[in-house]
Amino acid sequence: MTASIGTRRKSREMVLQMLFQMDVGKQTPEQVCKTFWNERKDVDEETRGFAEDLFRIWTDRAEEIDKQIEAHAEHWRMERMAAVDRNVLRAGVAEMLGYPDTPRPVVINEAIEIGKKFSSPDSVQFINGVLDSVAKGQEKK
Repeated sequence: MTASIGTRRKSREMVLQMLFQMDVGKQTPEQVCKTFWNERKDVDEETRGFAEDLFRIWTDRAEEIDKQIEAHAEHWRMERMAAVDRNVLRAGVAEMLGYPDTPRPVVINEAIEIGKKFSSPDSVQFINGVLDSVAKGQEKK
């Protein structure tokens, strides 16, 4: 069964929050998984499942994903990026790797929309540029 667009968007927003909690809060993935859902008891199974899957993809492939982001974010190191932007990019690349059948423009557009909601207006162009470059790099492989 395919998740609805609204469900996927909510999941993507939640994975951003989980990555942010881990990154800024200096928590382990296990700590995040344990505490994140305690405050979100009303989240349906489909939304939670997709968010957890994207989070797991990132935790399993964190080094690879971060290297791809840095390689395509010209003159930017991960630690110098805004925390929200860094984690929007991580979620986007994790989805590209874990869900190769999802069209790249959909992943990029979703990341842009989440960036508009959670980050600064200036971040949208940065997120778009990096994810577009990552997607093109993956197509060449």
